[in-house]
Amino acid sequence: MADIIAEATGRRKTAVARVQLVAGEGKCTINKRAFEEYVTDEATRIYTLQPLKIAGVEGKYDVVATAKGGGMTGQAGAIRHGIARALCEADESLRAPLKAAGCLTRDPRMKERKKPGLRGARRRFQFSKR
Repeated sequence: MADIIAEATGRRKTAVARVQLVAGEGKCTINKRAFEEYVTDEATRIYTLQPLKIAGVEGKYDVVATAKGGGMTGQAGAIRHGIARALCEADESLRAPLKAAGCLTRDPRMKERKKPGLRGARRRFQFSKR
């Protein structure tokens, strides 16, 4: 494998992705599988590779990612976050456009914990007067 240009970690919900940028022709590999095979939804694919498009380096780097935890959308968001961070590490001038597009912001939305005395996070047991 070629030399790693940049390496970063991205997170969303409970998903964590380690992303490596390698000099290449734009191939993307996630968990040793082809990107198209791993991410089947077209909208999710576009969302995942958005930082490369914003930076204007779509055919310049190969992306090698390892994603763990969460579901498909969470992992896609984590990979997107990792790609954006790695691009900033590779070229600091890309930080402003990526930040303006919201690619460097970690999505803080998490599943709320179940509270004691309740059925769920906020759902209460059914009230009955009698």
